[in-house]
Amino acid sequence: MTVTVDLPVIGRTRPGASREEVVAHLKEAARRIRMKDLATVMRAGQGHIGGEFSIIDVLTTLYLHTANVTADNLDDPDHDRVVLSKGHAANALYTVFAAAGLLDPAELDTFVQPDSRLNGHPARTKVRGVEANTGPLGHGLPIGVGDAIAAKIDGSPRRVFVLTGDGELQEGSNWEALMAAAQFKLDNLVVVADRNHLQQGATTEDTNDLTPLDEKARAFGAHVVDVDAHDFDQLLDAFEAAPVEAGKPTFVIAHSHKGHPISFMSDNVPWHHKLPSPEQAEAALAELEALK
Repeated sequence: MTVTVDLPVIGRTRPGASREEVVAHLKEAARRIRMKDLATVMRAGQGHIGGEFSIIDVLTTLYLHTANVTADNLDDPDHDRVVLSKGHAANALYTVFAAAGLLDPAELDTFVQPDSRLNGHPARTKVRGVEANTGPLGHGLPIGVGDAIAAKIDGSPRRVFVLTGDGELQEGSNWEALMAAAQFKLDNLVVVADRNHLQQGATTEDTNDLTPLDEKARAFGAHVVDVDAHDFDQLLDAFEAAPVEAGKPTFVIAHSHKGHPISFMSDNVPWHHKLPSPEQAEAALAELEALK
Protein backbone atom coordinates (compact mmCIF):
# COMPACT_ATOMS: atom_id res chain seq x y z
CA MET A 1 0.00 0.00 0.00
CA THR A 2 1.27 3.50 -0.85
CA VAL A 3 0.30 6.22 1.60
CA THR A 4 0.85 9.73 0.30
CA VAL A 5 1.89 12.29 2.91
CA ASP A 6 3.64 15.55 2.11
CA LEU A 7 6.22 16.80 4.58
CA PRO A 8 7.44 20.37 4.10
CA VAL A 9 10.65 21.72 5.57
CA ILE A 10 9.20 22.86 8.89
CA GLY A 11 12.39 24.38 10.23
CA ARG A 12 13.56 25.29 13.70
CA THR A 13 11.60 27.23 16.27
CA ARG A 14 11.65 30.99 15.86
CA PRO A 15 14.36 32.81 17.86
CA GLY A 16 12.74 34.68 20.70
CA ALA A 17 9.56 32.59 20.60
CA SER A 18 7.73 32.05 23.88
CA ARG A 19 7.75 28.64 25.52
CA GLU A 20 4.11 28.21 24.51
CA GLU A 21 4.99 28.95 20.87
CA VAL A 22 7.97 26.61 20.98
CA VAL A 23 5.90 23.72 22.36
CA ALA A 24 3.15 24.30 19.79
CA HIS A 25 5.74 24.31 16.97
CA LEU A 26 7.33 21.07 18.18
CA LYS A 27 4.00 19.30 18.72
CA GLU A 28 2.79 20.06 15.21
CA ALA A 29 6.17 19.14 13.72
CA ALA A 30 6.19 15.80 15.54
CA ARG A 31 2.65 15.04 14.38
CA ARG A 32 3.56 15.65 10.75
CA ILE A 33 6.84 13.75 11.11
CA ARG A 34 4.98 10.70 12.41
CA MET A 35 2.58 10.86 9.46
CA LYS A 36 5.46 10.95 6.99
CA ASP A 37 7.34 8.23 8.89
CA LEU A 38 4.30 5.98 8.55
CA ALA A 39 3.97 6.75 4.83
CA THR A 40 7.67 6.01 4.29
CA VAL A 41 7.48 2.66 6.09
CA MET A 42 4.42 1.68 4.06
CA ARG A 43 6.12 2.63 0.79
CA ALA A 44 9.30 0.73 1.72
CA GLY A 45 7.49 -2.31 3.11
CA GLN A 46 9.79 -2.37 6.12
CA GLY A 47 10.93 -0.36 9.10
CA HIS A 48 10.77 -0.16 12.89
CA ILE A 49 7.76 2.08 13.30
CA GLY A 50 7.11 1.38 16.98
CA GLY A 51 10.58 2.38 18.08
CA GLU A 52 10.57 5.29 15.66
CA PHE A 53 7.35 6.73 17.07
CA SER A 54 8.84 6.23 20.54
CA ILE A 55 11.69 8.69 19.91
CA ILE A 56 10.28 11.22 17.44
CA ASP A 57 9.45 13.75 20.17
CA VAL A 58 13.02 13.57 21.49
CA LEU A 59 14.57 13.96 18.03
CA THR A 60 12.15 16.76 17.13
CA THR A 61 13.08 18.69 20.28
CA LEU A 62 16.78 18.30 19.59
CA TYR A 63 16.90 19.10 15.87
CA LEU A 64 14.16 21.73 15.73
CA HIS A 65 15.11 23.58 18.89
CA THR A 66 17.77 22.56 21.40
CA ALA A 67 20.79 21.14 19.59
CA ASN A 68 23.05 23.53 17.72
CA VAL A 69 22.77 21.63 14.44
CA THR A 70 21.65 23.24 11.19
CA ALA A 71 22.23 22.68 7.49
CA ASP A 72 24.54 25.70 7.53
CA ASN A 73 26.81 24.75 10.43
CA LEU A 74 27.66 21.08 9.78
CA ASP A 75 31.21 22.07 8.80
CA ASP A 76 31.62 24.12 11.97
CA PRO A 77 33.58 22.01 14.48
CA ASP A 78 31.59 23.57 17.32
CA HIS A 79 28.17 22.31 16.18
CA ASP A 80 26.50 19.94 18.63
CA ARG A 81 26.67 16.21 17.97
CA VAL A 82 23.58 13.99 18.07
CA VAL A 83 24.22 10.24 17.87
CA LEU A 84 21.29 7.89 17.23
CA SER A 85 22.62 4.76 18.87
CA LYS A 86 19.41 2.76 18.30
CA GLY A 87 20.17 2.84 14.60
CA HIS A 88 17.27 0.60 13.57
CA ALA A 89 15.06 3.69 14.09
CA ALA A 90 16.89 5.40 11.22
CA ASN A 91 13.70 6.39 9.41
CA ALA A 92 12.73 8.62 12.33
CA LEU A 93 16.12 10.34 12.06
CA TYR A 94 15.82 10.86 8.30
CA THR A 95 12.28 12.21 8.62
CA VAL A 96 13.31 14.66 11.34
CA PHE A 97 16.28 15.67 9.14
CA ALA A 98 13.83 16.46 6.35
CA ALA A 99 11.62 18.52 8.64
CA ALA A 100 14.68 20.40 9.92
CA GLY A 101 16.05 21.16 6.43
CA LEU A 102 18.99 18.78 6.66
CA LEU A 103 17.61 16.48 3.94
CA ASP A 104 15.35 16.95 0.91
CA PRO A 105 11.91 15.60 1.95
CA ALA A 106 11.48 14.06 -1.52
CA GLU A 107 14.40 11.72 -0.82
CA LEU A 108 12.44 10.00 1.95
CA ASP A 109 10.58 8.07 -0.75
CA THR A 110 13.85 6.24 -1.53
CA PHE A 111 14.19 4.78 2.00
CA VAL A 112 15.94 1.35 1.82
CA GLN A 113 15.54 1.21 -1.97
CA PRO A 114 18.47 0.00 -4.14
CA ASP A 115 21.27 2.61 -4.33
CA SER A 116 19.50 4.89 -1.82
CA ARG A 117 21.60 6.79 0.71
CA LEU A 118 18.87 6.19 3.26
CA ASN A 119 19.86 2.79 4.57
CA GLY A 120 17.96 0.88 7.22
CA HIS A 121 20.69 2.01 9.61
CA PRO A 122 22.28 5.49 9.38
CA ALA A 123 25.68 5.87 7.72
CA ARG A 124 27.76 9.01 8.28
CA THR A 125 29.57 8.57 4.95
CA LYS A 126 26.27 8.75 3.05
CA VAL A 127 24.14 11.41 4.79
CA ARG A 128 25.52 14.71 6.06
CA GLY A 129 24.53 15.28 9.64
CA VAL A 130 24.69 11.62 10.63
CA GLU A 131 27.42 11.52 13.27
CA ALA A 132 27.97 7.77 13.57
CA ASN A 133 27.25 4.52 11.77
CA THR A 134 24.99 2.65 14.17
CA GLY A 135 22.90 -0.48 14.14
CA PRO A 136 24.93 -2.98 16.16
CA LEU A 137 23.62 -1.99 19.58
CA GLY A 138 25.97 -0.60 22.19
CA HIS A 139 28.17 1.36 19.76
CA GLY A 140 26.66 4.84 19.92
CA LEU A 141 27.52 5.76 23.50
CA PRO A 142 31.20 4.78 23.24
CA ILE A 143 31.42 6.92 20.08
CA GLY A 144 29.66 9.76 21.88
CA VAL A 145 32.09 9.56 24.78
CA GLY A 146 34.96 9.88 22.30
CA ASP A 147 33.26 12.92 20.76
CA ALA A 148 32.82 14.50 24.19
CA ILE A 149 36.46 13.89 25.11
CA ALA A 150 37.53 15.47 21.81
CA ALA A 151 35.37 18.53 22.56
CA LYS A 152 37.07 18.91 25.95
CA ILE A 153 40.51 18.66 24.35
CA ASP A 154 39.53 21.20 21.69
CA GLY A 155 38.05 23.59 24.24
CA SER A 156 34.85 23.47 22.18
CA PRO A 157 31.44 24.45 23.63
CA ARG A 158 29.69 21.71 21.65
CA ARG A 159 27.53 19.20 23.49
CA VAL A 160 27.09 15.55 22.58
CA PHE A 161 23.64 13.95 22.77
CA VAL A 162 23.40 10.15 22.51
CA LEU A 163 19.99 8.50 22.13
CA THR A 164 19.99 4.85 23.15
CA GLY A 165 17.29 2.22 23.38
CA ASP A 166 16.60 0.72 26.79
CA GLY A 167 17.04 -2.85 25.53
CA GLU A 168 20.34 -1.63 24.13
CA LEU A 169 21.49 -0.79 27.65
CA GLN A 170 21.83 -4.53 28.27
CA GLU A 171 25.07 -4.23 26.27
CA GLY A 172 28.09 -3.93 28.54
CA SER A 173 29.85 -1.48 26.23
CA ASN A 174 27.41 1.22 27.34
CA TRP A 175 28.37 0.85 30.99
CA GLU A 176 32.08 0.89 30.19
CA ALA A 177 31.48 4.10 28.23
CA LEU A 178 29.43 5.68 31.03
CA MET A 179 32.15 4.80 33.54
CA ALA A 180 34.70 6.52 31.28
CA ALA A 181 32.41 9.56 30.94
CA ALA A 182 32.40 9.95 34.72
CA GLN A 183 36.15 9.40 34.94
CA PHE A 184 36.82 12.16 32.40
CA LYS A 185 34.16 14.48 33.88
CA LEU A 186 32.25 14.74 30.61
CA ASP A 187 29.55 17.20 31.62
CA ASN A 188 29.18 18.02 27.90
CA LEU A 189 27.62 14.57 27.33
CA VAL A 190 23.86 13.97 27.50
CA VAL A 191 22.70 10.36 27.32
CA VAL A 192 19.00 9.93 26.52
CA ALA A 193 17.64 6.46 27.26
CA ASP A 194 14.42 5.68 25.37
CA ARG A 195 12.72 3.88 28.25
CA ASN A 196 9.72 2.20 26.60
CA HIS A 197 10.30 -1.13 28.41
CA LEU A 198 10.05 -3.11 25.15
CA GLN A 199 12.56 -4.71 22.82
CA GLN A 200 12.34 -7.19 20.00
CA GLY A 201 10.06 -10.01 21.10
CA ALA A 202 9.60 -9.20 24.78
CA THR A 203 9.74 -6.64 27.55
CA THR A 204 13.13 -5.51 28.83
CA GLU A 205 12.21 -6.88 32.24
CA ASP A 206 11.54 -10.35 30.84
CA THR A 207 14.73 -10.27 28.78
CA ASN A 208 17.30 -8.78 31.14
CA ASP A 209 15.84 -6.51 33.80
CA LEU A 210 17.35 -3.01 33.88
CA THR A 211 15.69 -1.83 37.06
CA PRO A 212 16.54 0.23 38.97
CA LEU A 213 17.97 2.08 35.94
CA ASP A 214 18.24 5.41 37.73
CA GLU A 215 20.29 3.95 40.57
CA LYS A 216 22.54 2.10 38.13
CA ALA A 217 23.27 5.28 36.16
CA ARG A 218 23.99 7.23 39.37
CA ALA A 219 26.33 4.46 40.55
CA PHE A 220 28.28 4.89 37.31
CA GLY A 221 28.73 8.59 37.99
CA ALA A 222 25.95 10.28 36.01
CA HIS A 223 23.48 12.95 37.03
CA VAL A 224 20.07 11.38 36.37
CA VAL A 225 16.96 13.20 35.16
CA ASP A 226 13.57 11.51 34.64
CA VAL A 227 11.23 12.93 31.99
CA ASP A 228 8.10 12.03 30.08
CA ALA A 229 9.50 11.47 26.56
CA HIS A 230 6.28 12.80 25.02
CA ASP A 231 6.06 16.00 27.10
CA PHE A 232 7.85 18.78 25.24
CA ASP A 233 8.05 21.03 28.30
CA GLN A 234 9.90 18.33 30.22
CA LEU A 235 12.20 17.56 27.29
CA LEU A 236 13.03 21.25 26.82
CA ASP A 237 13.77 21.68 30.52
CA ALA A 238 16.06 18.64 30.63
CA PHE A 239 18.03 19.43 27.46
CA GLU A 240 18.36 23.15 28.08
CA ALA A 241 19.59 22.59 31.66
CA ALA A 242 22.39 20.20 30.68
CA PRO A 243 24.99 20.08 32.04
CA VAL A 244 22.98 19.93 35.24
CA GLU A 245 25.93 19.13 37.47
CA ALA A 246 29.48 20.27 36.75
CA GLY A 247 31.85 17.39 36.04
CA LYS A 248 29.12 14.79 35.50
CA PRO A 249 27.45 13.47 32.34
CA THR A 250 23.68 13.90 32.28
CA PHE A 251 21.64 10.70 31.95
CA VAL A 252 18.06 11.42 30.88
CA ILE A 253 15.64 8.55 31.39
CA ALA A 254 12.97 9.38 28.81
CA HIS A 255 9.89 7.37 29.78
CA SER A 256 8.20 6.65 26.47
CA HIS A 257 5.65 4.39 24.80
CA LYS A 258 6.56 2.29 21.80
CA GLY A 259 4.20 3.23 18.99
CA HIS A 260 3.04 6.46 20.66
CA PRO A 261 0.44 7.90 20.20
CA ILE A 262 -1.34 5.27 18.09
CA SER A 263 -3.87 3.42 20.23
CA PHE A 264 -3.30 -0.08 18.83
CA MET A 265 0.50 0.28 18.63
CA SER A 266 1.30 1.90 21.97
CA ASP A 267 3.10 -0.41 24.45
CA ASN A 268 2.54 -3.39 22.13
CA VAL A 269 5.58 -5.68 21.69
CA PRO A 270 4.94 -6.80 18.06
CA TRP A 271 5.19 -3.20 16.86
CA HIS A 272 8.95 -3.25 17.33
CA HIS A 273 9.14 -3.86 13.58
CA LYS A 274 5.64 -4.91 12.50
CA LEU A 275 4.35 -3.47 9.23
CA PRO A 276 0.83 -1.98 9.41
CA SER A 277 -1.88 -3.42 7.19
CA PRO A 278 -3.58 -0.96 4.83
CA GLU A 279 -6.48 -0.71 7.27
CA GLN A 280 -4.16 -0.13 10.21
CA ALA A 281 -2.25 2.53 8.27
CA GLU A 282 -5.47 4.37 7.53
CA ALA A 283 -6.52 4.14 11.18
CA ALA A 284 -3.13 5.42 12.36
CA LEU A 285 -3.25 8.37 9.95
CA ALA A 286 -6.76 9.18 11.15
CA GLU A 287 -5.57 9.24 14.77
CA LEU A 288 -2.68 11.54 13.83
CA GLU A 289 -4.97 13.82 11.82
CA ALA A 290 -7.25 14.08 14.85
CA LEU A 291 -4.38 15.52 16.90
CA LYS A 292 -4.18 18.62 14.71
